[in-house]
Amino acid sequence: MRKTVVIVGLVTLAGLHAGCTTALRQTPQTERVILITIDGLRWQELFTGADPNLIADEEFVDDPDALKAAFWHDDPAIRRAKLLPFFWSVIAEKGQLHGNRTYGNRVDVTNDYWFSYPGYNEILTGYADARIDSNTKIDNPNVTVLEYVNSLPGFRDSVAAFGSWDVFPYIINERRSGIPVNAGFRQAAGDNLTTRERFLNELQPQIPSPWATVRLDAFTHYYALEHLRKYSPRLLYIAYGETDDFAHDGEYDQYLRAAHRTDGFIAEIWARVQAHPQYRDTTTLLITTDHGRGTQPKEAWKDHGRDTAGSDQIWFAAIGPRTKQLGEIKTLGQHYQNQIARTVAALLGVNYTSDGKAGAVINAVNSR
Repeated sequence: MRKTVVIVGLVTLAGLHAGCTTALRQTPQTERVILITIDGLRWQELFTGADPNLIADEEFVDDPDALKAAFWHDDPAIRRAKLLPFFWSVIAEKGQLHGNRTYGNRVDVTNDYWFSYPGYNEILTGYADARIDSNTKIDNPNVTVLEYVNSLPGFRDSVAAFGSWDVFPYIINERRSGIPVNAGFRQAAGDNLTTRERFLNELQPQIPSPWATVRLDAFTHYYALEHLRKYSPRLLYIAYGETDDFAHDGEYDQYLRAAHRTDGFIAEIWARVQAHPQYRDTTTLLITTDHGRGTQPKEAWKDHGRDTAGSDQIWFAAIGPRTKQLGEIKTLGQHYQNQIARTVAALLGVNYTSDGKAGAVINAVNSR
């Protein structure tokens, strides 16, 4: 594709684990983490809403009047809330949003390629790898934080991943890691399928996707929700993809609508965990993207990569019991994509360093 995770932790891990990580001695207040990625969603739309240069451009929008009715307002603060209501109500009030470069608050990738597989490798391992230089379906030689956490006592078989792009089984190295990955056009498997899972399995082949390697995000979302309900995973990764693919197709209207739907999906996840006595106020959502997109010339919004300026500019958001309620960060600052993996582990009470290669924990996200 051209492609964006949930994570969970419950118990204190003591002692040393062979290799690059050890368990922290403190008892984590976060018992579950859900890592969510939204593929290729620009920081510009997150922080200012619909782009005034694109929303009425008939080259990229089929019905400008309808799109403006849904997502336009002259005030960027209102505009962004119309596009992403969960981000700008719940997360802005009770969590954090980083990456608004208008205030000099920067979040950047460290890999040299600025597209999906290198970005997802950096998110999930905590470091860039020059060997990951394409989106080719090759098993990742690196151990992700998902795989590492899954290897620890108390976490085994409590990690899972769901994605819309069919490359995720390779990015996560499903064969080596043993982590179940439902991605691409895979169906739910097993002997104890729920009624909803059986229905999704029947429906997915009947609803054509616009793309050969990416399914529609609704299937990813509802498969993941059923897994969350059935198995209560401690670490769950969900990767939504429509935003990137609609952007590559030059459909700005569908790009915005996909972002709005994804916001609704995340709101549903949050409502689900907050409604459950076991999960309420013990679950952290950490949300980010694999890469940015271009801005100039205007049509550069469709693309990304190291030849497209702005593709290295990303963002992240977080909400949970260990995350300070800072809202939108409007101060100078610099964070990197390579900090996500170690932050996820720290929230679960695990000190993940990946032999010293992983970026530092984002303290503001894991500070209480």
